Amino acid sequence: MATQLFKLAIDATTTTEVDVKPEIDRYFYLLNGDDVTGGVLTIAATKFIDDAGDVMTGNLTTATTDNGYYLLFINGVLQQSSLYTVSTDGSQVTVNDAATIPVGAPITLIVTNFVPEADSDTTVTT
Repeated sequence: MATQLFKLAIDATTTTEVDVKPEIDRYFYLLNGDDVTGGVLTIAATKFIDDAGDVMTGNLTTATTDNGYYLLFINGVLQQSSLYTVSTDGSQVTVNDAATIPVGAPITLIVTNFVPEADSDTTVTT
């Protein structure tokens, strides 16, 4: 009798559900001319207020690398990410080319981080 390869006959179905679970923090600030030096605006975290209207007492939430991002609006207009930086510890936001921003202009920083959860169910039929 010749050698023969025996294989298992398996059929499997996998169903995966993913919940992206965004965590969004919003911070608000009205431009104070004293915070602009040499055309660069530096906003300390403690000068922002949060969604509840409370003045920040600590650092801002930072965007998680590869799983979060920032949006900065000045006077309601979304800004290019190359215009501003958020410090790595969330202690301040720096806006370049800020000399033409009018005093009292609203500035909004939105920080979005994702904390995804996935659940998979595999059914194997032999």
